[in-house]
Parts: sequence; C-alpha cells; structure tokens
Amino acid sequence: MGAGHLGKIHLNNWQEIENIHIAGFFDPNEDIAKTVAEKYNIKSFSSPQELIDAVDAIDIVAPTTLHFELCKIALRNGKHVFVEKPLANTLDEARDLVKLAKESNLKFQVGHVERFNPAFLALKGHNLNPMFIEVHRLAQFNPRGTDVSVILDLMIHDIDIILSIVKSNVSYISANGVAVMSDTPDIANVRIEFDNGCVANLTSSRISMKKMRKMRLFQKDAYIGVDFLSKTTEIIRLDTPGDNNAFTFDIETNSGKKTIAIAQADVKDTNAIKMELESFRDAILNNEDTLVTALDGFHAMEVAHRILDKINNAQH
Repeated sequence: MGAGHLGKIHLNNWQEIENIHIAGFFDPNEDIAKTVAEKYNIKSFSSPQELIDAVDAIDIVAPTTLHFELCKIALRNGKHVFVEKPLANTLDEARDLVKLAKESNLKFQVGHVERFNPAFLALKGHNLNPMFIEVHRLAQFNPRGTDVSVILDLMIHDIDIILSIVKSNVSYISANGVAVMSDTPDIANVRIEFDNGCVANLTSSRISMKKMRKMRLFQKDAYIGVDFLSKTTEIIRLDTPGDNNAFTFDIETNSGKKTIAIAQADVKDTNAIKMELESFRDAILNNEDTLVTALDGFHAMEVAHRILDKINNAQH
C-alpha cells in the first residue's frame, strides 16, 4: 500500500523473501502506479479495498495521515498488518489501533527498522542496564518528510529503541525545539527521565551538514557505543577474566589497579528492512508475537507527543 520512495524499497525486499507471493499494490498516483506495475511486473489495484480483498497480509507504506484508515480496513477484513512508523497520525488513532489489533487476533507490526539495525542486534546477549543514554540523530535537509516534525520523523526511532532497553516508566520529560526551515520543529533536544533513575538525552536534527546516528549507553562497569550509520558497536568495560577478544589496558584508581577492556561487538552485515519484513512473515507463519507490536508503536508515539507538547508550550 503506497509505492513511493520507501514503498519501492519494501517491494524490492519482498521480491527476495521466500514463502511470500506479492499479489499486487495500490498507489493513488496513476503515473507511479503504471511505472511500478511495469517495473516489478505486478498488478496495480484500483482501490485499497480491492488490494485488501486479494491478500492475506498487507504492508502499509503510505503517508502517516492515512495509516489509521488503511490499518482499520485491513484489520476489519481479517488481514495481518505491517505499517511504517509512526503508527498513526494522532494518539487517539494509535490508541484505537492498539485496541483493534488486540481484538482482531491478527499479527500487527510497526516499522521501527532501527530495532533490526545490525549494530543494535550485536548487543543481543549483553546485559543492558544503562543509567545514562546520549543520542545524536542528525540528517541533512530533505523537503520530503517535512510534513511531520523531526520528533515523529527521526527521534521516534531512538525513543522506540530506548523504551525497548530501559524497562521502566517515563517520569519526566523536558524538551526544546525550533522550526528553522519548515512549519514543524526541525531540530530538538530532549531529556527523558525514568522511574529507575535512568536519564536519556536525545538530539535530533534534519538541518545538519553531515549525517550522524549514534547512541551511547553508560552503565555500571560499562560504556557501549552504537553507530547506526557505520553499523559498528564498541563495548568498553572493566575486564572480566576469560574475555579474550578485547584490547585491554590498566588504570590506577583510588581502589587499586583496574583493567579496562575494549571490544568491537560482532556486527553481522544484514539488511535491516529485509529482516523486519521477514520477522513479520515469521510471526504469521509461526503464530508468534511480532517483534515490534502495535503497543510498542503506541508507547513510542505517546512519548513523542509528550515531547511535542513540551515544545509547543515552551513557545507560547
């Protein structure tokens, strides 16, 4: 559903995924529809309902304003749904979708693709219990996508990742943002405090000169750096005996000599979009929960909207 820039990327990936038959697609733009139908040799349907009638599962890569309506039709017609982030346009819509998805007993996954970034996946099996998190997600200006604020466009990736790591409720948010080039905030700095004492500082910008997507996690005995862009992960911690894949050096502290170990996590070269679509397929075929549920999508949106409220209130 939707064959724009990201829609085409999804189509390319679906064509390589086993146990999937692409029934077709819908895009309201006739020129795009014609080009895509010819290029991919697949059927272009003339309405969303027609496409939904012809499939078992639907991948919604349409503008955010249409997510709610399309998800609702699909769920009411008994179809499994994959929908791009953010889950919906408003919190009320998102809340309704969580309810609908739960009642439908169908598989529902939200496209928070950074969960499948190989640099982040490399942390699986590591005990993550950060007390301070620092994130920078900077992008160059691109008029495509300025219909939503930088919070819902970029920062929501990091909000979702942080909520998946920090198993605690958000207690306080402070935020500042400026609309520089568009009508919605283009750059924002946010501080999220959690009940367990963890603090996350996030900076997102879509008017930067160079790209950056870095997350740094600080916890007792360890510092973890994740670079989502270069897909590298480093772990610096107090040395544990038997850990031989690390570069080590000693430092003198008040409590005696300590050994510091620096290790590059083993990052597999994987395609994150393909992986998230495959995980959606697997959830359906194996009747398992999706890895990023409607509720996960809602929680990320809820925090994003609390941030937007803070920014709006600060400006009035």
